[in-house]
Amino acid sequence: MPASKDHYREAMARLGAAVNVITTDGPGGRAGFTASAVCSVTDTPPTLLVCANRSNDSYPAFVANRVLCVNTLAPPGEHLSPLFAGLTDQPLEARFDSAEWTRLATGAPVLTDAAAAFDCRIDQVVSVGTHDVFFCVVEATHLGPLHEGLIYYARAYHRITRPG
Repeated sequence: MPASKDHYREAMARLGAAVNVITTDGPGGRAGFTASAVCSVTDTPPTLLVCANRSNDSYPAFVANRVLCVNTLAPPGEHLSPLFAGLTDQPLEARFDSAEWTRLATGAPVLTDAAAAFDCRIDQVVSVGTHDVFFCVVEATHLGPLHEGLIYYARAYHRITRPG
């Protein structure tokens, strides 16, 4: 028998993870959501995965566009996390007004002050429970300054600093 949903969620809250704003643009429109469920799959070819809730208001745009950018937040971008998570009254399109964006290979919005950004094409989609897992081939990257990082652990944001 699987673990209970509540116990599973509490245990996952103790798994520290980078905070990411996942963005897209194309025929399905510009959209974005906040996610910590991002993981490297392989470096040959460079591939990562992103887990997306199918009930998210931005989900249809990702399926239509088949491109995305994983924007890993540095501490100055922390305010974008609740914004793109839909925890404010900002409409989907207006969320982009709170930061500066550029574009790389796919046309998905790239946060200019991201710690790192991975510009991707969605190669495969696998449905699991309430989510789809997007397997994404990385076409371009953007690296911000290497000074501080931002993680989400125990339902709170934490700054991490580079040793030395």
